[in-house]
Amino acid sequence: MERIIFYILALIIVVFSIASVSSRKMLRSVIYLLFVLCGIAGFYFLIDYNFLAAIQLTVYAGGIIVLLIFSVMLIHHIEMELEVAKKSRQILVGLLCLFGLGVFLTTIYAHPFVVVENKLTTSTADIGHKLLSYDAGGFILPFEVISVLLLAAMIGAIVIAKKSRE
Repeated sequence: MERIIFYILALIIVVFSIASVSSRKMLRSVIYLLFVLCGIAGFYFLIDYNFLAAIQLTVYAGGIIVLLIFSVMLIHHIEMELEVAKKSRQILVGLLCLFGLGVFLTTIYAHPFVVVENKLTTSTADIGHKLLSYDAGGFILPFEVISVLLLAAMIGAIVIAKKSRE
């Protein structure tokens, strides 16, 4: 049963990823990206990483998508159609994607992967302590840097939106 769910989720992710990058409507691309992020959360639920799945749904599928939709609506280009790339660029990107796929498959099949049994359990309290720890191996500095980066991105989006209105 898990294998069937895995293949369904993989199909959803691949189809909506292609739809997200090939759609010419900006809002539709964001909605397709929402389905991709929900499919990734489905993978996390499938391998019983419930905390990561919840974070995926709340932070990415919830917060980031809402931020993208509001930024699209603020700019007033909700029905803006993106331009189509030239044929030479499309061919170049296709060749680069095939090259990347070749490197990926070569790497996967060249290295033997073994299943590692993890006897340690990590609780949500342990994750929170590591995220907000100042000790060695703590993540408080990247956590704060990301919050400042998101704040700067929001201010930049507001400034761009106000300039386009005037």
